[in-house]
Amino acid sequence: MNKVSMPTMDSIARFRTALDSPQGAFGPFMITGDPAFVESAGYAGFDFVLLDMEHGPGTFEGLQNLIRAANVAGVMPVVRVPRGSDIWIDRALDVGAGAVMIPQVDTPEQVKAAIAAAKFSPLGNRGTNRFVRSAAYSAVPGSEYFQQAQDTMVIIQAEGKRFLENLDEMLSVPGIDIVFVGPYDLSSSLGLIGQIEHPEVEKLIRQLVERAAAYGVKVGCFADHPQMARKWRDMGIKFIGYSCDTCIFMNAAKADIAAFRA
Repeated sequence: MNKVSMPTMDSIARFRTALDSPQGAFGPFMITGDPAFVESAGYAGFDFVLLDMEHGPGTFEGLQNLIRAANVAGVMPVVRVPRGSDIWIDRALDVGAGAVMIPQVDTPEQVKAAIAAAKFSPLGNRGTNRFVRSAAYSAVPGSEYFQQAQDTMVIIQAEGKRFLENLDEMLSVPGIDIVFVGPYDLSSSLGLIGQIEHPEVEKLIRQLVERAAAYGVKVGCFADHPQMARKWRDMGIKFIGYSCDTCIFMNAAKADIAAFRA
């Protein structure tokens, strides 16, 4: 009998390599709920796809098909879960997410709860079930699955100055892989809504990068366009969530239309 693998775990290994590289990891938010976009993004060469279940229209039933598409193309499936719902963390990992991003985290208690929901005992309290998709529906032995699945990653989303005000206390919680700062929400919390490249916004992001490095935690950020992505990369940000599938398609279509009509 052939040994059954866990394709998401292979993509995690490649994703970690990208994070540790000078270029970092680069991938789009996916909000259409269409597996074809996810698969195409993988073939294009992105390091990850960020499947957005907070702002996107997708359902949980559809999520597993998005992750299947990511597995087919060999790209890392990251799932942003809806805010305030630990069960979503468990369910996203059950269907094969390689990492979960938890939005609107402001306190150390919320960080601890998110990590506990994402890890099996003794690291957390994630429910144990070896018949789920991430265990190949039990084709992977339970002992092997429960051990390997501990390598799935946790991304905490810092969206306001309250997180930054308690930065050291937040970063000292064991188990955080990446802190993702939302520049739009950060600018809003500073009374600078939409001014994501304002000097005060950039100053706080730089401070986050410096402090996170002291705790061995990588930093992520959103970029509207490649120039901004390179700016964040040069600042030491290693996980860059880029635009979104619909916007990427629209911009490419506009460029093609302009070239045709020139």
